[in-house]
Amino acid sequence: MPRRPGYALLIALLAGTAALAVAAVLGTTLFTGPLAAPLLPAETHAAARNPVAPADAGGNWVATWTTAPVGAEPGTASGFPGSTIRNVVHTSIGGDAARITLSNLFGTVPLLVDQATVNTRPVTFGGATGVTVAAGAQVVSDPVTVPVAPDSDLRVDFRTPRAGGPVTYHPNTHQTSFLADGRTTWSTTEWRYLTAVDVRNEAVPGTVVVIGDSLTAGSGSTTDTNSRWPDVLADRLGGRYGVANAGIAGNRLLTEGSAGQAGTVRFERDVLSVAGARTVIVALGINDVQQAPQEPDAGRIVAGLRTLAEQARARGLTAVGATLTPFQGFPTWTPERNAVRLAVNEQIRSGSVFDAYADFDEAVRDPAAPNRVRAAYDSGDHLHFNDAGFRALGERVDLASLDPVRTTPDSDRL
Repeated sequence: MPRRPGYALLIALLAGTAALAVAAVLGTTLFTGPLAAPLLPAETHAAARNPVAPADAGGNWVATWTTAPVGAEPGTASGFPGSTIRNVVHTSIGGDAARITLSNLFGTVPLLVDQATVNTRPVTFGGATGVTVAAGAQVVSDPVTVPVAPDSDLRVDFRTPRAGGPVTYHPNTHQTSFLADGRTTWSTTEWRYLTAVDVRNEAVPGTVVVIGDSLTAGSGSTTDTNSRWPDVLADRLGGRYGVANAGIAGNRLLTEGSAGQAGTVRFERDVLSVAGARTVIVALGINDVQQAPQEPDAGRIVAGLRTLAEQARARGLTAVGATLTPFQGFPTWTPERNAVRLAVNEQIRSGSVFDAYADFDEAVRDPAAPNRVRAAYDSGDHLHFNDAGFRALGERVDLASLDPVRTTPDSDRL
């Protein structure tokens, strides 16, 4: 399926610039510096609650893209006053309308967004053109009547006219986005404030949500090629389900650190609350094994994985687990830590933790040295994968395992 089309994005950027130039004539330009006109009165902005049900949101809403908020962006105590944030995201499924989620989870003051667009179409919040998002909260927009194509780039722009930080962000996205201050436009590999894009699609029954670490976030993949293994999975599904990526580089299952909240803490927000969540794939645990402080007890890791699976089932989701991949040759590898990894994998394969599993370990290990990543899949550090390695992971997932657990015959499966 097509990857990120550079020329198409350039055309979209030019088209967006033209549309916004027209908007400027109407007094609603996105790309000014500090506002010359007074801000809209606070009461005219939709107030954010957490969660928020958007107005007129009838229909089947399914996440086509998500990202997990990681933390407060360093150096952004005042946010980006007077700037326009252009997040470029890649869809998994399409629809005839869209809505966006903006998060101020790690902000310490209210965030004001006075204008927003999806592919240049204006976005409203509770009928207003702007919204104030309380510190620690998020807001879901009203539906935007805009055609969203599957497997394509989507641009979500919004302006933050005054100081309001620090910025809630997701770094190391492996996707080029932009930041404009009215004078200069910079490229960036961060997603800021935006955490979800949902589409209205009556034919798609739901979304597969993947929670993981750098191996899910795509560390080692080629920027702007959408080569992360959840992207590969989305291509294989071909629109059958949406795919939402909640991977965070460095993330751990049990312990909170600099790389986002622990998987057991963020599971409700980043997985169970995703629009249309139908199946979850859990690909966490390797950082608990190899990062300091290391978890020496495989039983604790397995218990954490089992807790996530039970929470998913309690909400009617199918839970699929991924075995932990090899990392011999990485500086933190020791025989003892590898033994923990193997013990966790043994439990995952036993069928006692998840409804099904994807054997990522088997997919990428070197047959001649099974505690190492196959050389053809190694990004170079013996832990992360290159594009070929991510493709091997994405192709290892059994598509039938993503369907809801049923008691009906296989011939009746979706």
